[in-house]
Amino acid sequence: MNLKRKIMNSTELEGKWNQVKGDFKQKYGKHFDNDETFADGKMDEVLGRIQEKTGKTKEAIKEEIEKW
Repeated sequence: MNLKRKIMNSTELEGKWNQVKGDFKQKYGKHFDNDETFADGKMDEVLGRIQEKTGKTKEAIKEEIEKW
């Protein structure tokens, strides 16, 4: 059996972390009826997914979104 390992670069790792952090904020915000925390969590999750796919930093993605 030939197993392939994928080594994450720092941007991919940060993207994964933002997804986990976003998921936690969503659950925390929902549990305590805090809409702002829930929304922040959703944004972190989306940014993390984009970051993982594109390899761009969170700041660069936010900058592009603001310009758009």
